[in-house]
Amino acid sequence: MNINKIKINSYGKLKNKEINLENNLNIIYGENESGKSTVLNFILNIFYGASKNKNGKEISDFEKYKPWDTDEFSGKLSYELDNKNKYEIFREFNKKNPKIFYEKGEDISKQFNIDKNKGNEFFYEQTQINEEMFLATSVAMQQEVKIGKNTQSILIQKISNLLGTGEDNISYKKAVEKLNKKQLEEIGTERSREKPINIVTKNIEKNEEKINELKKYENINYENIEEKNKIKNNLEKKEIKNNLLKEIKKIKEKNNYENEKIKIKEKIIEENKNKIKIIKNNIEEKNNNYLKEKNKNKINNKKNKLNKKIIIIFILLILINILWFIFIPKIINNNIIKYAIFVTIPIFLIFIIIQKNKINKNNKKIEKNKKIELAEKEQEINNLKNEEKIIEKNNNELLDEINKIKIENNFLNNLEKEKIIKKYLEKINNDEINLLFNSEKINEKIELIENEINELKIELNKLEIKKENIEPQLENLSKIEEENFALKEELKNLQKNNESIELVKILLEKAYEKMKNNVSPIFTEKLSKNISKITNKKYSKIYFNDEQGLTVELDNGNYVLADRLSIGTIDQLYLSLRLAMLDELSTEKVPIILDEAFAYFDNERLTNLLKFMIDEYRDRQIIIFTCTKREKEVLERENIKFNFVEL
Repeated sequence: MNINKIKINSYGKLKNKEINLENNLNIIYGENESGKSTVLNFILNIFYGASKNKNGKEISDFEKYKPWDTDEFSGKLSYELDNKNKYEIFREFNKKNPKIFYEKGEDISKQFNIDKNKGNEFFYEQTQINEEMFLATSVAMQQEVKIGKNTQSILIQKISNLLGTGEDNISYKKAVEKLNKKQLEEIGTERSREKPINIVTKNIEKNEEKINELKKYENINYENIEEKNKIKNNLEKKEIKNNLLKEIKKIKEKNNYENEKIKIKEKIIEENKNKIKIIKNNIEEKNNNYLKEKNKNKINNKKNKLNKKIIIIFILLILINILWFIFIPKIINNNIIKYAIFVTIPIFLIFIIIQKNKINKNNKKIEKNKKIELAEKEQEINNLKNEEKIIEKNNNELLDEINKIKIENNFLNNLEKEKIIKKYLEKINNDEINLLFNSEKINEKIELIENEINELKIELNKLEIKKENIEPQLENLSKIEEENFALKEELKNLQKNNESIELVKILLEKAYEKMKNNVSPIFTEKLSKNISKITNKKYSKIYFNDEQGLTVELDNGNYVLADRLSIGTIDQLYLSLRLAMLDELSTEKVPIILDEAFAYFDNERLTNLLKFMIDEYRDRQIIIFTCTKREKEVLERENIKFNFVEL
């Protein structure tokens, strides 16, 4: 992998800065405070992001390098992997994720995993090196090698840690000691006192005693709830039945109202029938009187006819007299007798006729009056008949109305009944509903069931009072149980943490043994070769063991502890160890980046190291940040090609 170009728009105190790098050796020179460390951090932050966490520093990278005079906080880096794929990374450091471009500007940012905390992990996926390991091997920061003589032991410890655990800042022994201390202080043991696990166990035991005392209230409450539920269920059934009875009562009252209307109409019909009877009797009586009167008139008419016959007879007599008058004189010759007879009969007849006329006049008058009287009686009869017809018509109408009311009432009753059955069928069976519908003593049933409801409510109220007395105890029980649950969870977590620490110690021991048995020999062999070349075979063998740490074989065959060597030699050991680890970490040949790594090297050591790196790592890009021109002078003197960048 090679970094080709660095473009800084605004980062720290650097603005609009471009740096072109070549594939092998690059020297970036600048006076102190010229921005060398800023460029190095820019590279790291481009790959891994500018963290807002301090991570043990006094100030986070984000706050340290964020420009205070502009909102621009960005840059771009171009690089090429070993497979010749070229990428450009543009990052706005205010944002968590960068933009990743493949050749010709194709945005491939979404092809890589995005961690919610770390952001886009493109560089880890490409190299399999995280930021911590990148800093521990490929990058040697200025503060890691500029160590005074009083801190040589720290540097030796770092090397020992790296050989023992694979991490230069992790000591197996210290790690185990810290784990034991953490285990004792944060968890405790069965024999310890006033430690978290002991305090929690003691509190759990106390709570268990209280819980056992309060459990009886739970049983009382359970019984209370059961009784309460029974009463509630019974009360609900009673209330449902009461509501049903009230609805039935309402229907029956409506029925009674309609029946009263029918009774009133039936009473009117009966009264009308009595009236009709009376009218019929009146009609019959008046009709009889009318017929009698009518018959009397007929008799009178017969008398009149008889009078007429008499008159006719008298007329005939007169005619006979006349004939007598004519024919008798021939026999009797007496004029007086003759005329006397002749005159008397006519006179008598005239008198009779006159009297009869008077009688006829009176009869006509009487007859006329009778006719009027008969007509009036006939009218009375007709009026009575009309009245009878009207009453009968009214009765028929009332009967129709009664039938209509009965039909409507029956229909509405059935409809209401169906509604009620549908409404209550799930809660009351159909037979019981029908039974209640047919019951005559609805009011008594309602009164009885309402008394039962009141009694149930009184019982329910008593249980509520009982519940109010139990609840404080139950709340206390619940509180203690919650507290005990939390304590048990805490105990589980403590036990789990204890198990985890024990497991970590086992795994750490296994890893340590594996590192010692498998990795350490490889590193120590490679480290021995590297230090031999760097020191021009002054030191050729290096060993590591738990008791003494790092030991070096001298020319005379004697072994000395590494901390007995000079600071420059220790620096060489440390750098050699970093370089020895590179090939073990990743198949990608990441650049070697050194920031003021040779401060304690004399010219001979510097020359040997540079020649070693050029020869040993000719397939890697090397970037050296320096504030002196010693490296440049050595390389020029040794006629070694390099790219020189001055900030």
